Amino acid sequence: MTITIALDTDSVNNLDLSPAVTVIEELLQEGAIASHEQQLCFDINYPLEPGDPREFSEIPELRLWFVRLDAKYPWVIFLLDWKTGEFARYTAMLVPHQFSAKEGIQYNPEALEIFLMHKIFILGDWLQQQGIPSQSRLKSMAQMLGYELDDGFFAIFS
Repeated sequence: MTITIALDTDSVNNLDLSPAVTVIEELLQEGAIASHEQQLCFDINYPLEPGDPREFSEIPELRLWFVRLDAKYPWVIFLLDWKTGEFARYTAMLVPHQFSAKEGIQYNPEALEIFLMHKIFILGDWLQQQGIPSQSRLKSMAQMLGYELDDGFFAIFS
């Protein structure tokens, strides 16, 4: 089951998180977070001027909205539908990057590493609080971003 959060220009320009808060808080109140892993996607309706070649992750207003969402729910990536590219798009909203016609998105390597480690620590603690096994999930997340984490890494901070 896909859970969709609709974003429009007004929500984005006013940094209004209510479309996301409504959905996420309902899941929290139901105690249903674990059963909705990788089911969340965003339907972004943010029209660009004709001829504007930018991707959504290159629009400062959209990026700021996602930064605010991440500040409120730093574990929200647990809910994102990785198969449809939501994890990659979310990462692009938060990590400096450039687009290459040949190679696609190219993240700033240092920023990506900081983002990943930040998410590993946040998600590791949050998943533990939820009683959800975390190590394989965190390894998968790291692999999505091109990193391999071994078991020894987790032994350091578990």
